[in-house]
This record gives sequence, C-alpha cells and structure tokens, in this order.
Amino acid sequence: MNASTAPALRAKPSELIQTLIANVEKVFQGKTDVVTLAITSLLARGHVLLEDVPGVGKTTLAHAIARSVGAQFQRVQFTSDLLPGDILGVTIFNSDTNKFQFKPGPIFTNVLLADEINRTTPRTQSALLEAMAEGRVSMDDQTHTLPRPFAVMATQNPLDYHGTYPLPESQMDRFLMRLSIGYPARNVERELLLKRRSREPVEDLDGALTLDDLTALQNAVENVRLEASLVDYIMSMVEATRRSAALRTGVSTRGALALARAARAFALVRGRDYCIPDDLTTLLVPVLAHRVSLAGAGGALGSSRTEVEAVIEELAAGIEVPI
Repeated sequence: MNASTAPALRAKPSELIQTLIANVEKVFQGKTDVVTLAITSLLARGHVLLEDVPGVGKTTLAHAIARSVGAQFQRVQFTSDLLPGDILGVTIFNSDTNKFQFKPGPIFTNVLLADEINRTTPRTQSALLEAMAEGRVSMDDQTHTLPRPFAVMATQNPLDYHGTYPLPESQMDRFLMRLSIGYPARNVERELLLKRRSREPVEDLDGALTLDDLTALQNAVENVRLEASLVDYIMSMVEATRRSAALRTGVSTRGALALARAARAFALVRGRDYCIPDDLTTLLVPVLAHRVSLAGAGGALGSSRTEVEAVIEELAAGIEVPI
C-alpha cells in the first residue's frame, strides 16, 4: 500500500485510540492497563500471548478488540490432534473444474484467537510461524497472502502442564508481548455477577473503529519519533540480558526491534508523536521477559515467569534512564 492509497486518519490518533479502549471496556472492565497494552500491540502490528488461568476473560478480550475495530475474528481451540491443515487450510480436488483448489483455513482472518496454544504439538505450533512473521502462508508451492491487518492473540494456562507442549524459542520470539490479566477487582466482579445473563455481552458489542482506522493508526506509529538516546537505552538493556549470569539466553535482535516498535505504538496511545523513557520502562517486562530464559537446569524460554520478570526489573534498575 503506497501513500496515495493508504487510509487517512479521520480524527486525532489519541481520540480514535481512547474511543477504542472505551469500547472494549464496555465488556472487559477493570483492566485498563491490559486493554491498553493489547491495543498497543495491535497498533504495532504485533501478536499477543495471554498467559493466565482459565476464566479471567482472555477470549473476551480478544473478541472485544476484534469487534471494536470491525475485524474478522476466528477462534481455534488447540488440541493434541490438531493438524497444520486445520489452521492453514488444505488443497482439494475440484471435480467440476478438474483442478486442485486451495481451501483457506481459519488463519485467513484479521484476528486469530489461538486458544490454549500449548496444547497442540510443535509441528502444528510451527504452522503459525510464517503467518506471524510475514503475513502469508505457503502451501503446495504456492504462497497465499493473509488479510491485512492480521494479528494472533494466543492463550495458555501457566499452571496446568498436563498434556501440553511448551512453545519453542522461535515461537515465543514472534509474540510482541506476553500479558497476564489477573483476577478482577471485587466491585467489578460483583457488578458482573449482578448483570450477566446467559448471553455473552461481547456478542452485542458494536464497532468503534473500522479496519481503515486501524490501518491508519498502524501507519501513524511509523512516524513516531524515537530519539537516539532511547535507542542507546534499548541497546544497553538488551546487552545487559546477554551478559547476565542469571539468564541462559538474552534478548535477540528481533526483541530489540520489538521493544522499539512497541514504544512507538505506546507513545501514540498516550497521545504523543515522540517516545519518552517511561514508554520503554513500562514495556520492558511485557516485551522482553518471554524472550529470555533462566540459567541452570530446566531453564526453558519464558519459564518461571515471576523469576524472569524479577531479573528483567533488576537489570533495568542498573541502567541509567536517559533524561
């Protein structure tokens, strides 16, 4: 898409974004910080891993964001017998035309909810890699472009490991952020119990923006300024993870690029066309913690979440924040 065909912003970015956040919070209340970060990831053209216990609203959040921007939404329940073709699609023989025809799978959507992604095999997990990295699917010597915009919002339960397959490093590194929702506040949960009936409120949620609005906001992220001093801060943080004796693996170059892209999007969400140090410090844990692993036996990438996050915070405390 060139400059002449790119959709234009019909209002200030901050106004559109606040309208989007408010619309999502009609059905997902009491977690403004989580909603803000999830939308930040969407604006940065990133994918989100929602890691939390069942029943706290992970599916609702993904569905609400998709409906709020007028996006196509598909949900796939990942199981041990799920095959790559169940997600990507299959090539079938059309007897009417005597030709093979590609039948797209659920991944051909704007927002894909990969529910309990760690319950399927690595082979099926890896089927998402090309789609998440390049926005396309290669099948039978043919390349099929996914709809734009495209985002994966995956979920997994960090406590139940029975019958699961931990996500490989390459898969974890494709997620821009890992977020935890947590239990709602008492007053929010009480209000939910009083008002909720059998029908899910998200099914009646109206759109707040259009896909053109979302694309225009994503394009606006590219124009947010990131000063050289902040780039140096990112480099210092990334290098600190690589030198740390507490970590077996440090942050990759992809991770450094992800932090810069997320900071630009977060600045736009905050109503600015330039980044400040607070944008970076706010995003260090959500963007970096799942990309590193603890040193020692059994230190899988992104494992021991609280310990990994504590190491990231400790490393950040030792780095001078630019003024």
